[in-house]
Amino acid sequence: MRAIVVDETTQDLRLEDVPTPTPSSGEVLVRVAAAGINRADLLQRRGLYPPPPGVSTVLGMEVSGTIEALGPAVSGWRPGDEVCALIAGGGYAQYAVVPATQLLPVPDGVSIVDSAALPEVACTVWSNIEMEARLQPGETLLVHGGGSGIGTHAIQVAKALGATVAVTVGSEAKAARCRKLGADIVINYREQDFAAQLAGRVDVILDIMGAKYLSGNVSALAIGGRLVIIGMQGGTEGTLNIGALIGKRCKVIGTNVRNRPLTGPGSKAQIVTAVRNRVWPLIAEGLVQPVISARLPLAEAAQGQDLLNSADSVGKVLLLPEAP
Repeated sequence: MRAIVVDETTQDLRLEDVPTPTPSSGEVLVRVAAAGINRADLLQRRGLYPPPPGVSTVLGMEVSGTIEALGPAVSGWRPGDEVCALIAGGGYAQYAVVPATQLLPVPDGVSIVDSAALPEVACTVWSNIEMEARLQPGETLLVHGGGSGIGTHAIQVAKALGATVAVTVGSEAKAARCRKLGADIVINYREQDFAAQLAGRVDVILDIMGAKYLSGNVSALAIGGRLVIIGMQGGTEGTLNIGALIGKRCKVIGTNVRNRPLTGPGSKAQIVTAVRNRVWPLIAEGLVQPVISARLPLAEAAQGQDLLNSADSVGKVLLLPEAP
């Protein structure tokens, strides 16, 4: 099959012939219609975020497509089923192996290609704002990076849950898109201080920045607030005002999805099941939709990553193994 391979010396991305994977027990082989690009892919390309042991070194943490073959001990799925899936690696390719517990049906009203924009953001957002932070109707959610794939999805889900949504963005174009998706408060971090604007008003924060925003996040939190850190774009070490944290009775939670166990409490299987039961109905109702910046041929993976990393991208960038 054709897949994107990272040159370990130059970090260039090349389209090459590699062996087609074979599904093991509990896995299926998916013929990939589209693969989503995530920031974790950019880190892995630089050697900073290796896949878990035993997982393909091919980039790509979410795909959509058609089940080609079943491995042993798989039930409930058949060859020919149209699916999308959360994976730990191997998506930038014509075929990918997927644990059957991480498969999702293509949601009603979404094309098989566009459904590739959903698994990673849906699992990340739901596991963090609902399963970890327990966002409640009437509470306020702050999402940093409102124009990102995670941000655009989180806005829609939180509004469907009855929350007030605040976001930070870096441009007026992204601000306008976030407002259209339902954001109630939009803060341009290049011109405004989010901590001053939201001091003591935020119940849950979904943070991709880490150290750079740590102090401001604590300032923005309300009594009993929950700060969920899922990224480190702003660094790994920051200063935390313990007195403010204690005084507000707040929680700081650090999570990821990729390195969770496949099954059991807090596992990927548990998250995927929750997403299917709770988020997929919201998509079917039209309350949540995938937001896609571009759909590119697989051979243009490098350009896709550059676009995702630019100020121009809103939502997800997808790679299509077959020419569009």
